[in-house]
Amino acid sequence: MKVDLGDLDAFITVARAGGFRDGARLSGASASGLSDAVKRLEERLGVRLLNRTTRSVVPTEAGQSLLERLGPVFGEVESALDVINGFRDRPMGTLRLNVPISAARLVLPGILPGFLAAYPEISVEVMADDRFVDVLAAGCDAGIRYEERLEQDMIAIPIGPRVQRFAAAAAPAYLDRCGRPQHPRELLGHTCLRGRFASGAQPAWDFQCNGERLSIDPPGPLLVSIGTAVDLAVEVAVAGSGIVYLFEDWLRPYCRRGELEPVLESWWPSFSGPYLYYPGRRFVPAPLRAFIEFVKNLKSDSSDSTS
Repeated sequence: MKVDLGDLDAFITVARAGGFRDGARLSGASASGLSDAVKRLEERLGVRLLNRTTRSVVPTEAGQSLLERLGPVFGEVESALDVINGFRDRPMGTLRLNVPISAARLVLPGILPGFLAAYPEISVEVMADDRFVDVLAAGCDAGIRYEERLEQDMIAIPIGPRVQRFAAAAAPAYLDRCGRPQHPRELLGHTCLRGRFASGAQPAWDFQCNGERLSIDPPGPLLVSIGTAVDLAVEVAVAGSGIVYLFEDWLRPYCRRGELEPVLESWWPSFSGPYLYYPGRRFVPAPLRAFIEFVKNLKSDSSDSTS
């Protein structure tokens, strides 16, 4: 039985993305084109491969079985085609990264301009998402995550700052009006602007000083989605409505401009920086190899400059 390889590729793209629109966004094709391709494949095979509803697209049992068999095969095809990159003076192609919103804002701006200038034939697609997703299922080559969220079978290399801190800050007008906390427990009597993960978890505010560690769950009138709506919490804090707790690097520009004032700075906790991670049991595409080497060289240059 002959089938079109393009139709098979369309099926894999849609199944992994979980929908025609997301598949179109990842592949650069149109949603209608992907839909037509999957329909042709289903008609050719005589079996439904995807269950479609208004809210989701998921593989049928037959579709899942086909996906599991096709995935490695198309991976080998990609690997074979990628060998051609070795015959070019400069690698080319597309690098797809899945990163948390904080990394898109705080880590990649210091890396991508130099990388894009060094490799003009490589294009980069960044999916900013604070949910923990399977990078392969999302159609990405690699991701950025913090150590506690890395899977054991992934290869990980440091990227960006190796030590970061969480920080608390508020507008000077708020602190003049409500007082400046001298100990984290005093936050329980303040107006605090909180965040919540997509999972529904509402993280506590952690502090540490001279070996003492505290986790505070302060009250507050505002709760925002961590990542997608954090800027709202910051702007509300700048307006004088309460205290915000976030990455130090995110708040530093506001503090430098005097819009926010550090709160309990001696208590700010530090944590290890993020990692670039990618599957260890598949080929590494040329664009990703180039990015890995670029990141490693940045780290090496930074170490040399501080030695």
